[in-house]
Amino acid sequence: MNESWRWEYQRYDPKTERLVEALSTLGNGRFATRGSAPETTADDIHYPATYLAGCYDRLTSTVAGRTVSNEDMVRLPDWTALRYRCLPDGAPPGDWLTPDHPALRHYRVSLDLHTGTLTRRMLFLDAEGRRLGVTHTRLVHMGDPHLAAQRTVFRAYGWNGRLEVASVLDGDVVNAGVDRYRALAGRHMVAHRAGVEAEGIAWLACTTAVSRIRIGFAVRTSMKPLAAVDRTCTATATRQVFVVPIRRGQPVAVVKTAALFTSLDRPLSDPVRSSVERAGRAPAFPALLAVHGAAWQRIWAEGGVRAKGQSGRILRLHAFHVLQTLSPHTAELDAGVPARGLHGEAYRGHVFWDELFVLPYFALHFPETARALLMYRHRRLPAARDAARRGGAAGAMFPWQSGSSGAEETQRLHLNPRSGRWLPDHSHLQRHVGSAVAWNVWQYGLATGDAGFMHGPGAELLFHIAHFWAGAATWDAGLGRYRIRGVVGPDEYHDAYPDATAPGIDDNAYTNVTAAWVLARALDLYEVLPAFRRAELLAQLGLDADGLGGWEEVSRLMYVPFHRDVISQFHGYGDLAELDWDHYRARYHDIRRLDRILEAEGDTPNRYQASKQADTLMLGYLFRPADLIRLFSRLGYQLDDELWARTVGYYLRRTCHGSTLSSLVHGWVLGRRQGSDAWRYCQEALLGDITDIQGGTTGEGIHLGAMAGTLDLVERGIVGLEPGADGLHIDPLPISEIPGSAFSVCYLGHRDIRIRFRPGRLGVRVPASVLGPVPLILPGDRRVQVAAGHERWFRLPAG
Repeated sequence: MNESWRWEYQRYDPKTERLVEALSTLGNGRFATRGSAPETTADDIHYPATYLAGCYDRLTSTVAGRTVSNEDMVRLPDWTALRYRCLPDGAPPGDWLTPDHPALRHYRVSLDLHTGTLTRRMLFLDAEGRRLGVTHTRLVHMGDPHLAAQRTVFRAYGWNGRLEVASVLDGDVVNAGVDRYRALAGRHMVAHRAGVEAEGIAWLACTTAVSRIRIGFAVRTSMKPLAAVDRTCTATATRQVFVVPIRRGQPVAVVKTAALFTSLDRPLSDPVRSSVERAGRAPAFPALLAVHGAAWQRIWAEGGVRAKGQSGRILRLHAFHVLQTLSPHTAELDAGVPARGLHGEAYRGHVFWDELFVLPYFALHFPETARALLMYRHRRLPAARDAARRGGAAGAMFPWQSGSSGAEETQRLHLNPRSGRWLPDHSHLQRHVGSAVAWNVWQYGLATGDAGFMHGPGAELLFHIAHFWAGAATWDAGLGRYRIRGVVGPDEYHDAYPDATAPGIDDNAYTNVTAAWVLARALDLYEVLPAFRRAELLAQLGLDADGLGGWEEVSRLMYVPFHRDVISQFHGYGDLAELDWDHYRARYHDIRRLDRILEAEGDTPNRYQASKQADTLMLGYLFRPADLIRLFSRLGYQLDDELWARTVGYYLRRTCHGSTLSSLVHGWVLGRRQGSDAWRYCQEALLGDITDIQGGTTGEGIHLGAMAGTLDLVERGIVGLEPGADGLHIDPLPISEIPGSAFSVCYLGHRDIRIRFRPGRLGVRVPASVLGPVPLILPGDRRVQVAAGHERWFRLPAG
């Protein structure tokens, strides 16, 4: 197996610095700090920023003559800032040094995935031949989720003198990390107070403007050798300036140890006092590093996915960023799955449906974290019920974008950077997010057997979402079917019919089929619930047992549109015009954001059979072919391999992959069909963020769903691992470019079930346990068991 654990950037390039910062972010599931150089401040090149999971604030702005309100994940004070310059003997002071300084001669950024540390090495050479080496090592502590630390070592080559070092704690920050949001208000931090304790610990207090979350940051700065210090404070920052002798062969070390507390913490305490106390008693840097590294080793043992070659190396990077955003510490928080991680401000830090691509991995590796993420949704169930009620519907209608409260946070205007116009945004009509929540509830139950959750919060989520779908479906006597009208599907490019006066399209196939699936699963769960729990849930819904008969009917008579012997993305999709794809590719080369191109030309994708991302084909991501055939059969439609193959080919030719999730889904679907182009799409999913394939978006935050989805691609896609009530189903669909993999999973209470997949072979080791053997269902419905404390290898059918 590939044991390369380093991700390195060998030179400084201002054009890619924000990409490097995003991909070098360090976090612990509670907060994360972008991998910016400590010498920098926010400008067009650099964007130092720290974000806290679940920390949102709302501001109003005036855009295109309208007042709009946006809730954002808040950029917190910068604890990393360090300024320094040389004071050579007998020479005037040098400039403050930064990566942009012309004296920079060497620059290397090294991200160590094994230990969760970021090291930045620089060498400066002045006109007199004096060299200064600088090495920064940073961590955001995985053992103690309140701590972070940064050690800087200076080395003089060819000169003696003094070094002036300023350790800064900067609270004068605004949300300005996304160019297209620049017209929006971004100053979320107010009521600043700053000071320095007698022990030299600097602190900063501030509060979010509207949500009133209190932030307390404290930084202990240690210098070796000891040096005199001059301390100054402003309303928004602290500055401690040290002047220390520096000699050849005698390095100078500066360590900043930061502590972060907020009013979101439990138990509630004074954030400033808590941060000062924690920073003051934190161990020295070597001890912090040792505990931090040990915590990462435990996480890698539980969550690592190993594969050979460059693909394995990228998968490890993806796992690293997924686990920094959603770690075991997340289980203690009220936080969801931010689509762009804790790595930047794109999408304003909101929660979408990306948990659909994230939760399967966590259910198999970190079930406590998966449960916590589902509880984030459950705590917002009252808001979803209120949203449905305000819309004249029953049940729970979860928002397309959410943040702190569970209210709909989708913007109603969005900027097209190509045309400069602010346009109506109807993406809030993506009701399918409720089905994603329900699907994750069901997957979690299959993986864990957590009856307490499934009979309690899980049942409430599933039943209220099903109740919404039962009410949203309306009977069409002409078709003899139930229909769901006025929605937007995952595609997003089609938010209305051509020349329509109202937004929304009818009978999105993905929406309708998943709605029918949710209703069927709710009925399945109802059958196994105790009688008292059934009665309680029916009372919550305002139904009696006979009312569930309507659910049964809708689940079997939902309409699915077809045209030209393929599944239609939505009713009327086949009537839209065909796009001249060759013309647009020749003219624009990159047409991923075809919607922006067409709008800038005075046109709209609503007129064309042209999709942003996988929509109908998302059904092939959620359901294996045999399951999909059974699902369509339950609906009264005949779906076979040939019809599905035609559907896959039809949409492959009409999709421009404007989302990083699109390549992932297409690679997954083609892989299940052994399609020849499967690897091309899988590879694009692997490379999407590291190559910034969408041109500038990764620097605004990584794409968490796509990263987690590639891990899921290996486990559930290639190895074919599916948790079931009757056992772990394993039905490999190998891709030759990833011929083998190894990982550990949790299943029905078992921890650390070790799975090793090789071409034609499968090894399963079950650790000693009182839980008994683990049942496996292998290809051909071959049923076997692996006893606790044993390992077995099985031969698999070729190809």
